[in-house]
Amino acid sequence: MAGDTPSRKRRLRLLGRSETYKGGSGSAEGVTDASSAVHSAHLPSPGARDDERGHAASLEAADAPHQADDGPAPDKQDDTPKGGVLRRVANPARVQLDRIKLDNARIEAVRRGVKRGGQGAKAGIGYLADRVMELAPRVPVRDLATLQRHFPGLGPEQIADKLITGAANASATVGAGIGAAAMLPVPPAMPAELAAEITGVAAIEIKLIAELHEVYGLRPPGGLTQRSTAYLTSWAEERGIDPTKPTTVNAALGGQLKRELRQQIMKRMVRNLPMLTPFMVGAAVGAVMNRRDTRKVAAHVRKDLRARQIPWDALPDLPPLEQPENPKEIDF
Repeated sequence: MAGDTPSRKRRLRLLGRSETYKGGSGSAEGVTDASSAVHSAHLPSPGARDDERGHAASLEAADAPHQADDGPAPDKQDDTPKGGVLRRVANPARVQLDRIKLDNARIEAVRRGVKRGGQGAKAGIGYLADRVMELAPRVPVRDLATLQRHFPGLGPEQIADKLITGAANASATVGAGIGAAAMLPVPPAMPAELAAEITGVAAIEIKLIAELHEVYGLRPPGGLTQRSTAYLTSWAEERGIDPTKPTTVNAALGGQLKRELRQQIMKRMVRNLPMLTPFMVGAAVGAVMNRRDTRKVAAHVRKDLRARQIPWDALPDLPPLEQPENPKEIDF
């Protein structure tokens, strides 16, 4: 009927409580108990539409957890939702174990790389030591008579000073040249640059040591090969050779001399690493370091030779030095 309040908007009265209508003591006309209202109300059917609230909410989402607790449905075929991505909850212990295995694998790879690099460096140093040993007999050495002609009127100390100054300038030139070549850093070329620098400086210093032995009257006995071995030993150990004591001359190209050469070459390579600095900084560093190292080696050898010096007047007539067939061009 028009004007009546719809049943859905009527207020429900609590059970066991009555209300007077407009101050009366009895129940109001047309008012039903709450119990009768509850029994008379019907749940909306699924999918039914309410005029003011829209479609009724589905209870399937609320019932889903209870169904999951009861166990999987017998007719369930696939756990992966259609169009979705399967998410697997990883076991923390398994994840930690996998991470430990990955870290161990990385550490092992680094260890193998370091070991392989060390073996390569050792092989390279051994190869460089062999090249220095092959180079030593090709270094031209001036005998005492030739030195006296080149420096007329000078004594042993003055000639020695001239020789050390010239060798220091020559090694500084080599260092500056290698440093200039490293102006633009090229990592594959750096080992070759270091090898060239060490070989060139070794030839200069071996020539200096041989001529200092001539100036102080302490020429090692033997032929070209024996003298070259003695000069190599003097360069590797940074000391002078005493011809009167055969134990100071390592006459065999064996293990001891090779070990000493490897140690000397390794020490030189470590000291010469700063000369590979780019932008012409390495040129200045290489010149200064090579000059200092050559003077240091010359000072050690000169100190030993000066203590056993034989005056020129007491020297017997020495034959001219045997020159190599294919000498290396070294001039200072």
